[in-house]
Amino acid sequence: MIKSLAKSQTYEEVQKIATTIVDMMNTEAMLDVRVSYGTIVDELKDLSKSYKEAKMALEVGRIFYAEKRVNAYNTLGIGRLIYQLPESLCRIFIDEIFGGKEVPDDLDEETLNTINKFFENNLNVSETSRQLFVHRNTLVYRIEKLEKSSGLDVRKFDDALTFKIALMVIGYMKYLENR
Repeated sequence: MIKSLAKSQTYEEVQKIATTIVDMMNTEAMLDVRVSYGTIVDELKDLSKSYKEAKMALEVGRIFYAEKRVNAYNTLGIGRLIYQLPESLCRIFIDEIFGGKEVPDDLDEETLNTINKFFENNLNVSETSRQLFVHRNTLVYRIEKLEKSSGLDVRKFDDALTFKIALMVIGYMKYLENR
């Protein structure tokens, strides 16, 4: 779909339109849809570039941001960067990070849910334990268990960032295998 915008309209308004489309399709047509959009362009000649961006946003959103129904090209962040990496470089990265240790792909669902919730709470142990309904020491034990198996202490920002990127790279590699 191509939408003509007034000069004063912003990305926030485009986001609202996209969210409205998703909500309407979900409630009225009972369809599970995704909407993505590229950058706002002024010239008709730039329309194909915006279309390609929207197409990439749709695919990157499906791979890295499955919970989101609306994806904007300009908000894809690290997912867009990983999406453009060749598979061989992804494999080298994973091998360098884990070097024979347990790859996050092999982790149980409980550990992955714990780590994802920990990341959602900005590495805050107290808030994460409260939201998971577990004792703080239980959460610390799970994090230390992950540290022993992976070599990364996700309580430290650098290790947490490395682990998060590794999870995203592994997700991308799974996508490449299954397409």
